[in-house]
Amino acid sequence: MAKTGVFDSDPTAIAKAKELKREMKKLLMNIEEEDGLSVQTIDQLQEALSSFKQATMRKMAKSSSLEMLETVSCPDEFRCPLSNELMRDPVVLASGLTYDKLFIQKWLSSGNRTCPKTQQVLPHTALTPNLLIRDMISKWCKTVGLETTTYQSSLVDEEKAVTRSDREIFNSLLSKLSSSNLQDQKSSAKELRRLTKKGTEFRALFGESSDNITRLVNPLLLHGSTLNEDEQLQEDVITTLLNVSIHDDSNKKLVCENPNVIPLLVVALRRGTVATRSNAAATVFTLSALDSNKALIGKSGILKPLIDLLEEGNPSAIKDVAAAIFTLCIAHENRSRAVKDGAVRVLGKKISEGLYVDELLAILAMLVTHWKAVEELGELGGVTWLLRITRESECKRNKENAIVILHTICFSDRTKWKEIKEEESSHGTITRLAREGTSRAQRKANGILDRLRKAMNLTHTA
Repeated sequence: MAKTGVFDSDPTAIAKAKELKREMKKLLMNIEEEDGLSVQTIDQLQEALSSFKQATMRKMAKSSSLEMLETVSCPDEFRCPLSNELMRDPVVLASGLTYDKLFIQKWLSSGNRTCPKTQQVLPHTALTPNLLIRDMISKWCKTVGLETTTYQSSLVDEEKAVTRSDREIFNSLLSKLSSSNLQDQKSSAKELRRLTKKGTEFRALFGESSDNITRLVNPLLLHGSTLNEDEQLQEDVITTLLNVSIHDDSNKKLVCENPNVIPLLVVALRRGTVATRSNAAATVFTLSALDSNKALIGKSGILKPLIDLLEEGNPSAIKDVAAAIFTLCIAHENRSRAVKDGAVRVLGKKISEGLYVDELLAILAMLVTHWKAVEELGELGGVTWLLRITRESECKRNKENAIVILHTICFSDRTKWKEIKEEESSHGTITRLAREGTSRAQRKANGILDRLRKAMNLTHTA
């Protein structure tokens, strides 16, 4: 059956139209099967046809009003100074100026305590309905033949508050970003970074199409794995990508599945400035919050540049890098990749030096489930500094992670029992943790003590 044109652009109307069509089809089938046509069936068919007619007429009226709104220019006093659109719910701010309620509330909710137009500091943030302007707008709408309900529902998305003005700015900036002029690219990238940081509407606009993401990252991708050398452009595009990814899960999925994004992040982590690399790591962390993205990102080889950046130890990047590695390694298949890419050696070196112990010990506690990680820790003398953390750290979480790693080593490598027994004999470290640690730490500590006792019993029996 052909689609009805008037319903093409409205998902709710489409669903309603399909429901009415199914109902009419069912009634027509009943008519064909019945020998005599019942009054009830005729009434039901008339009701369905009437509903379908009303829905069609409403849609046609709305389309006509929208066309009218596009062609008729409303008086300036009816426009909101923030959205530059016809106001739906005019309210008066403490400064005496009138704004559309949805937009001024967003302004105030962002922490602003000034009038957007005059920059006057507001004595209070109460909003008073401007009934006079509302009545004047209603009368003007009737004069030009525009239905009030139509303009109220068509100008913005209630949740995202995206106006036609926002969309025009967005499209203009993307066009400049796609130009061959470097200065145009830089100015538009800087503005997109600012806009996506400031509010949700521009993040939402990026989320409407994967093509928007492609247009954002294209200026950085020159040939193959070559990264555009302009440092400011690098930082602005990658930071915009981070802002867009933060928005919601739908954006995270859209960004991660764009074929240009992950390769760009890999290159940015390897060759970008410190700020670019840090924000690239933060983007990986944000994207990997989705389970479906963890596997996709892990397969790309991104763990190696993250581990290399961790080894460099730049203070401004290390927390973002550690967060990205930790979140990726929640997926078991990424743990073996991290171990293969040298994570254990880098983590062990940093922890033994007392650097970023909280973050890195948590990663190591996950990786130690891999047999090769246990082997490498033994070669690095890991038992010594893990016992020191268990004995001296004031952080319960660090003690827990250290004993978790020691428990795995104890059950995997009996050559380390002697060192653990000596620690217990000299300081009672494991016994104390079995009494005072977190519930998980107590379980692991008791497991080690049981293992040591059994080993001693076997020795005496022999």
